[in-house]
Amino acid sequence: MSTALETARRDPASMKGRILSAARVLFGEYGFHGVTTRMIAKSVGIDISTLHYHWGDKRGLYEAVIANLSAEIGVKLAEIEKQVHGRPLSVRLAVAIDVMCDHLFDHPEAANLILHSYFAKTRPEAGLDASLTEHVANIAIAMGLALDRCQVSPEANARVLAVWNAVTNFTSGESLFRPMLGVDHGRYVKVVKDTLKFILIPAFTRPPASPDRADVPDNRGEGPRNH
Repeated sequence: MSTALETARRDPASMKGRILSAARVLFGEYGFHGVTTRMIAKSVGIDISTLHYHWGDKRGLYEAVIANLSAEIGVKLAEIEKQVHGRPLSVRLAVAIDVMCDHLFDHPEAANLILHSYFAKTRPEAGLDASLTEHVANIAIAMGLALDRCQVSPEANARVLAVWNAVTNFTSGESLFRPMLGVDHGRYVKVVKDTLKFILIPAFTRPPASPDRADVPDNRGEGPRNH
């Protein structure tokens, strides 16, 4: 027998699918604790008993939203890896930035859900922690920062999280950042992509510094520091 989530995925126009979609938007906007099942029912245009019949309580519905989001991210990352497999790291990064930005800007509630999951003061049991750890490890391996899951260092994970957080923050923060830049939505998306590529691609593709060359002047022309 199919689960409620499987039914919703298979038929987004079904009652379960409509409720899941409305819950995703509301949880993305207000977080777990800012949403009630009554709000979700009202958004769908149903009574609360119908919502409970299809999904049970709020926590179960939230867990379904998070599980669906995690699966969605996994599919998107697999799609990116298929496009960039075997290509230079600079190309892989550029494609990844383009694809993830396009996806999150098309689904801004996804970035909001990720950030709510990180930073809510009282976090429900459902979260992206375990799945995000898996996604980050996969990205680290794809970017050549680790050979396999058993050899992903804290530094490699942190570098991947720097990319991840930059994309989600620019997406979730559009209503704040875009007026600061004085651009429309289309221009904002392009500026974000170009900025992330400008910062991140050189950071990931430049040769690692050699420990015995710390006294060599850097690219800004600064001489060695005296200690």
